[in-house]
Amino acid sequence: MKKEYKFFVYILSNYNRTVYYTGVTNNLIRRLIEHQHGLGSEFTRKYNLNDLLYYEEYKYSIEAINREKEIKGWKRDKKLDLIKKVNSGLIDLSKQLFKDYGIDDEEVGLFAKELALKR
Repeated sequence: MKKEYKFFVYILSNYNRTVYYTGVTNNLIRRLIEHQHGLGSEFTRKYNLNDLLYYEEYKYSIEAINREKEIKGWKRDKKLDLIKKVNSGLIDLSKQLFKDYGIDDEEVGLFAKELALKR
């Protein structure tokens, strides 16, 4: 039986919603924890981009990569319109996502420490 993969395009922002970052990953939970604990990209660390505002799931990596490129090419207003279609209050979706996967704050912290040790 073939293993099924999932790929995600996501948009992060800072607390004040002044900066947006679009990324792609094959493990959204891991990538969010990396970003939220300073283990993500230099850009997300610099601007404290820890809040997940939007994400899409894909079966094939090429689709996710192409969508990421498409969104990255958009102006800010178009990105905001996309986000607001599913998250009109611009709330951080990561807490609910962790909860949906049965991951509590303690587990997030332990996973972040494990990831940091691997670097």
